[in-house]
Amino acid sequence: MKKMKKIEKKAKKILENIKKSITYVILNPKRSCIFIFNRCIEAVRENILFFIFLIVNLFASTLLRYITIHTWENILNIKPILADLAIIMVLGGLSFFLKKKNRFIYLFIVSLILSILCVINSLYYTFYTSFVSVSLIGTLEYLFQVGDAVTKNVFKIQDFSYLFAPIALLLVHLKLKRSRKSKGNQKNLEKRDNKKAITTLSVALILILIFISMLTSLEIGRFSKQWNREYIVMKFGIYAYHLNDLVKSIEPKITSLFGYDNALRTFKEYYQDVPNEQQVVNEYTGIFEGKNIISIHCESMQQVNMSLSFNGQELTPNLNKLASESLYFSNFYSQVSVGTSSDSEFTLNTSLMPTNTGTAFVSYFNREYVSIPKLLKEKGYYTFSMHANNGSYWNRNVMHESLGYDRFYSKKDYEIDEVIGLGLSDKSFFKQSIEKIKKINEEGKTYYGTVLMLTNHTPFSDVDKYGDFPVDIREDLLDEEGNPVINEETGEVEQVTYPYMEGTKLGNYFKSVHYADEALGEFLTGLEEEGLMENTVLVLYGDHDARLPKADYNRLFNYDKENDATLPSDTEGFYKVDAFQYELLRKVPFLIYSKETKDSLHKEITTVMGMYDVMPTLGNMFGFYNKYQLGKDIFNATDDNIVVFPNGNWMTNKIYYNTQKGNFLPLKEEAISEEYITECQHYAEKLLSASNSLIVFDLIKKEQETIKSETDYIEEKVME
Repeated sequence: MKKMKKIEKKAKKILENIKKSITYVILNPKRSCIFIFNRCIEAVRENILFFIFLIVNLFASTLLRYITIHTWENILNIKPILADLAIIMVLGGLSFFLKKKNRFIYLFIVSLILSILCVINSLYYTFYTSFVSVSLIGTLEYLFQVGDAVTKNVFKIQDFSYLFAPIALLLVHLKLKRSRKSKGNQKNLEKRDNKKAITTLSVALILILIFISMLTSLEIGRFSKQWNREYIVMKFGIYAYHLNDLVKSIEPKITSLFGYDNALRTFKEYYQDVPNEQQVVNEYTGIFEGKNIISIHCESMQQVNMSLSFNGQELTPNLNKLASESLYFSNFYSQVSVGTSSDSEFTLNTSLMPTNTGTAFVSYFNREYVSIPKLLKEKGYYTFSMHANNGSYWNRNVMHESLGYDRFYSKKDYEIDEVIGLGLSDKSFFKQSIEKIKKINEEGKTYYGTVLMLTNHTPFSDVDKYGDFPVDIREDLLDEEGNPVINEETGEVEQVTYPYMEGTKLGNYFKSVHYADEALGEFLTGLEEEGLMENTVLVLYGDHDARLPKADYNRLFNYDKENDATLPSDTEGFYKVDAFQYELLRKVPFLIYSKETKDSLHKEITTVMGMYDVMPTLGNMFGFYNKYQLGKDIFNATDDNIVVFPNGNWMTNKIYYNTQKGNFLPLKEEAISEEYITECQHYAEKLLSASNSLIVFDLIKKEQETIKSETDYIEEKVME
């Protein structure tokens, strides 16, 4: 009772003091402002190092948002600034619990860590258009294996500008240290200041509460799901993102304790009405049943390549010819996340999405999946995959087995007789692969094989090995009257050359693409000569885009040959490659070819389609079905198909919707209602959540175990 009375007495006294202070401020506003200002100045003078720590690290995080996402909204938006400031203040405030002589070391180390975090995210964003995750630490080895690509295509001076923060802190510390020595002021170095620490942490808490009060339910929902990293950094700041990411990254390790019930509920709600067997049929149902399948994984092959010619020479003549004789899907999009090629393999074979933490190939290789190889094996197929890279790259030697491939031919199975880029050249790879496929074919078993190309991989720097394919502009030289100028010695028309795409990253990519197309042509010819195209269906897809700069695309479409530059943006007919157009340029080719049906089946399908639609489309043709597929048979999807991307963006035949910015690009001349956007957005979120829950918590395996237990129980009862 006495303690309660004392507490009550103190509380009353505090309230009275607050009341007096407020009354004084109201009655004496000018004097109060001067007093507060002077106290602030005094606080800054007494804690210069702490305030420099706050300023430089807050500036670094704001700079990161601007340089990466690159909109003024990131400068003017107060929410991420408040969040970053609160977290920096918490980290800095802890220094007051230390002795004064140790505070600089602590603040410097923390500032260095925060700066390195900004550097890593800046580099990572350049390459992946996303922010790095703790869950991706296991994939760093793959970054080192393509180190040349990183140094040539990613490193920029601006990426290291964030290191100014610890440098500024060090310079201020040295100046303060010299000042103390000159004044002989070395007192109180052993002193701790718990009061300042508590005050600072209290202010940080107030900032956090203010920040939380400003959030919408939509922002909180997306923060908890962590699908769209760009959106979270834009709304919550880089440091809050990483704290949330840390929680999300350890979530799979503690599945039995963290979120299982919610994941199971999400999973069951999504799949409760999905039939266990194929129910819808169309004109393509079963047309390829019993045929062999050779699936060609075209590294970094974009669809835009198929429309380009240089000096009258097609960039991809072999791919173009094949598409003209195939079922060609001209509005097809890859749905990769940070797993790039491995994500495309995963999504194509399972019709599931990449996970929002880690990658399926590295972080979730030990889950149970329903896949194309497994379903075809049930129909008597022999399944194999071929890739002339290290088997450990993207954990393929393990994951391909998990997907159901009977055999994975990797680098050790090939003679590395010609190296281009990251490894064995595509031409040599295809030549050697044909011999292996011949032996498989001779065994008489129907087969499904995936061959993964390699040469057309960033950094596209082995230009001298790609063969002669100029990406400049060559025109006949004309005299003043417009007549061709004839060379007197050779008798030929003289030409003038403009550099155009020569020497650009995109230009080098085109040279690499032309080589890859030549290799593809040789592969197709080799298959035909060996009789391997009989009773065989070719499935060809681009795994993802080349991730090259927008500036190069602007030069491609808006070249000013007279000045060897990009035309000004206000030029009539200027084709601006903005964020939306860049996304549309990322689409990749997808086609299905059969020698027996090329004359009767070839046509172009323009319906928007994603990588997760491949499995159900092929399933209908070859007679297999996956209850857990997220995509649709494209011939049943008609005009209502939707492609959802791992970052939460989505597109239909009508619009491309950017979730993080809340705006869209119309793809048809028709009104788009709010109801339509809300419905599609809800669908995208449900799909991403269901897919992630299924993978992280291994829910296919758990459902199959439950079904087996129930079946065994019924059988026991019947036996009784």
